[in-house]
Order: sequence, then structure tokens, then C-alpha cells
Amino acid sequence: MDEQPLGERAQQLLRVLVESYVRDGQPVGSRSLSRDSGMNLSAATIRNVMADLELGGFVTSPHTSAGRVPTPKGYRFFVDTLLRVQPLEQAAEADIRRRLGNSDDSRSLVAAASQLLSSLTQMAGLVTLPSTQSASVTQIEFLALSDNRLLVILVFDDREVQNRIVQLERAYNAEELRRASNLLNEQFRGRTLEQVRQALLDELSATRERLNQGMLGSINMAQQLFPAVSAQPGMEYVIAGETNLMGFSELLSVDKLRRLFEAFNEKRDLLNLLDLSLKGQGVQIFIGQESGHQILDDCSIITAPYSTDSGAVGVIGVIGPTRMAYDRVIPVVDLTARLLGSALNSRR
Repeated sequence: MDEQPLGERAQQLLRVLVESYVRDGQPVGSRSLSRDSGMNLSAATIRNVMADLELGGFVTSPHTSAGRVPTPKGYRFFVDTLLRVQPLEQAAEADIRRRLGNSDDSRSLVAAASQLLSSLTQMAGLVTLPSTQSASVTQIEFLALSDNRLLVILVFDDREVQNRIVQLERAYNAEELRRASNLLNEQFRGRTLEQVRQALLDELSATRERLNQGMLGSINMAQQLFPAVSAQPGMEYVIAGETNLMGFSELLSVDKLRRLFEAFNEKRDLLNLLDLSLKGQGVQIFIGQESGHQILDDCSIITAPYSTDSGAVGVIGVIGPTRMAYDRVIPVVDLTARLLGSALNSRR
């Protein structure tokens, strides 16, 4: 079965089995398959096809039942080959537009989108905060802290405010910080952090000998500062509806839920997956072990990057059991990603 493509009869029965199991959550027997498939097949023929599917790793038999359930391999074949995705109804699309339209800034937009994904799918919805790598710096301010630390206040696109603390080699007084802030705001407004960093390295160093001592101090501080500031601080995300996962019997184990919630809090495993999604194209589906993280072996994750005019800036996703209604969740993720990107664009 691994080498041979599934025949039409096997594909039809697998499709019916997956749809039935997703709907009811119960192992599917030959009698149900015969009734729901609409195929004129004997019970013996159906049992033979099911035996072949089980041998090929597409379905398995729980020890407590004579019926069968899909395996991750079966879900993958279903999603790639048999799935019939229908676009969302106009009313649902209008509701998503309305709910995203009520948010004033990117953080509230992200929070609204994660809540939206959770409420529409009854699973966990997550959305990463927009990356600032492609955003333009419109204001930079500095505030001295203790122990040679500096609070950097960054305003992007006149809307997004971020605060970062960096460690410098020495302390700078208020006048030095004011000069450095003025220099950066005058010369580099409208550029990205990476462009500012590169300009400091390539242009200002070359003209060092023509600068007065005060300006030289500003440049030295900025050159210490921007390698730390312009490095991507790490993807952050907002998650909503984690407790929805307690309603699925496959995940209803105290140990599974504890480890899953710990993964949500620690974020490391999910961030690796979301970073892959950010670099991909369109909707991506990770089923069971495909995530590469053992804690997610019983889950499926459906993600999609969202983009502004400057390119992909974040990822949205839904986390649920492998027994999820892929045909319903995929269009929700796809549309929400596109509308979130449009909403961010309209606020720039």
C-alpha cells in the first residue's frame, strides 16, 4: 500500500471513514461505511479494503472496538487528496471583517484575531505579533537606567511602540542621550532598524574623522546600541481558547493537558513551528508528529502567514486534535490571515 496508490474504492471508503470519525468521534465499523458510502459493496469487501488500509498505515483498530479510526497518515492523505474545502459564507466573512475592524492598533488586532479563531473553531487560536523588521522607525527616545543600562523607546510607523532594555559599555548622561536621539531621528526617520544599523556601520564610521567630539560620542553609543536593538527580539504570540482543548476526549488526560499548556506558556516549541510557517506560502497543516515536537503528537496545527505591503509579518494558527474538521478550519485560517493583513495595512 505504501508503494501503490490507493484505488478509487479505497479512497472513497477512507474519505467516509475520516468524515464520520471527525463528526462523531467514534470508531467506524463496516456497517456504517456501507450505509454512508453509497457504494454497493458487501460487508466482506469493505472488511477487506479496511484490512488493506490498516496494513498500509492509513487506519487503525482501537483495542476496545471492532471499528477503525484514521491514523496521522490517513489524515494526511485525506487532507492532501480527498478534502473538499468550501469557502466561508458571506455572513461569516462579514463577521470577521467587523470584529477585526473594531481594533485600533496592531496588538489589539492580534488579540481580536486570536479570539476570533478560537470562537469560530472552538479550538485554540494563536496569532504572532507583527514583526518590526520591515516597519519604519518614526521616533527613537532613550532613558538612562542603572548599571549602564538603557531603555530604548521605539515608535514604528507612527503607531507601534516597543520598549527594549540594552546593556552599554558605559553610562551616558542626559545631554549625550538627547544628542544621540536627535541625530538618529533627524537622519534615519523612515528607515527600518536594519537599515539604520547598516547606515551607522557603513556611512558614519567612514566620516568619523570629520565629526566633533560630541557627535562622535553619539555615534559610538548608537553603534553599541543598534546591533542589540535591530536583532529580532523573538517572535511573540497571543493565544486564546486553550481551555477549549479540554473538550476533546483525545486530549482529555491530565498529563497531556498539563504538558500542552506548559508548551503554550514556554512558547519555544510553538515558536519554532511558527517561524517555519512565516517562511512558507499559504495555509500549512501539521498533523501529529509532523510538528516535530512530541507534545503535539496528538494535535494538528493549521497556520497561515499574514502580510502587509512590505511582505509577511506574522502567522496565525489554530491548534486542535488531529480529529478536527479540516474542511471548516482551513478557510477560517486562510480568510482571517488575509483580512488581518488588510486591517494592518489600512492602519499604516
